[in-house]
Amino acid sequence: MSFSCSLCGGNDLYLFAEDRRRPYYRCRCCALVQVPAPFHLSAEEEKAEYDKHDNGEDSPGYRSFLSRTLTPLLPRLNPGDKGLDYGCGAGALLAKMAAEQGFEFAAYDLYYFPDRAVLTDRYQCVTLTEVIEHVADARALLDELSSLLAPGALLAIMTKRVLSAEAFGRWHYKNDPTHINFYSDETFAWIAAERGWALEIVDKDVVFLRSPN
Repeated sequence: MSFSCSLCGGNDLYLFAEDRRRPYYRCRCCALVQVPAPFHLSAEEEKAEYDKHDNGEDSPGYRSFLSRTLTPLLPRLNPGDKGLDYGCGAGALLAKMAAEQGFEFAAYDLYYFPDRAVLTDRYQCVTLTEVIEHVADARALLDELSSLLAPGALLAIMTKRVLSAEAFGRWHYKNDPTHINFYSDETFAWIAAERGWALEIVDKDVVFLRSPN
């Protein structure tokens, strides 16, 4: 199968893993592991999967999950900073949690909060919690995120990261049919270098990228 990397546009990809559902290819340039387009869900199928999620604001477990990104982010913000929760899901809970701490966050989601007017502003921080692995066109996504970041802004990303081919083969995370791009430390380092952003590895599934001042 021949196709270009959705992140760097390179053509040097190799078969990284394969299961009974689909193959996974890794780019030798940026290290992104990606599922070829013929194996992507339609928009209707994708939303049907998201509709199964029960991520209500009264769920302590979901609040704890989002706190993995929000808790280390808040001390890095200044009073009056505004944020955007990109791919916020049906409840836009992270934006509500930020508001509880005195920060104003807008919310955007392709399916649940589709008002693109919020994408015409610039923010001191943008969060993506379990979002980036769902988006097929990685470069277009980063271009859009770049346009949303004010100078010196933080891009806070939560996604589980690829460790090795052996671990990937038994990784439950790849079994979600809506997960089509898989990032690693090497991929985020490539993004930081290519964009001129500073990379901070915050946790096993959280990274912060800071735009230049």
